[in-house]
Amino acid sequence: MARIAGIDLPKNKRGEIGLTYIFGIGRSTAQYILTQAGIDFDKKVNQWSDDEQTAIRNIINNEFKVEGALRSEVSMSIKRLLDIACYRGLRHRKGLPVRGQRTKTNSRTRKGKRKTVAGKKKAPKK
Repeated sequence: MARIAGIDLPKNKRGEIGLTYIFGIGRSTAQYILTQAGIDFDKKVNQWSDDEQTAIRNIINNEFKVEGALRSEVSMSIKRLLDIACYRGLRHRKGLPVRGQRTKTNSRTRKGKRKTVAGKKKAPKK
């Protein structure tokens, strides 16, 4: 089992896909890392030798910010936006979409489950 950046990579996945289980590494970054290490994209994670794993580990440690360090940087960036009370910070604070999406419909992921508002009662006629 390959353990890189504190994450156990899935054994039976291709290397290119397996590396994406690390927070901060997507497909293109995984391809870059494997190219630098000289490993075929299609080689499964459980077929990597110890030398190959060490090469991947070194590339990730030297060139990329991943997992805890990246998570803390992202949260600090959001906290900075909240502190300076800019538009994006206010959207984060209210739990609404930050990047200009419509909110009349959609945006359920950010807003959460629908809260039904009862209709206004009509006054009875006399």
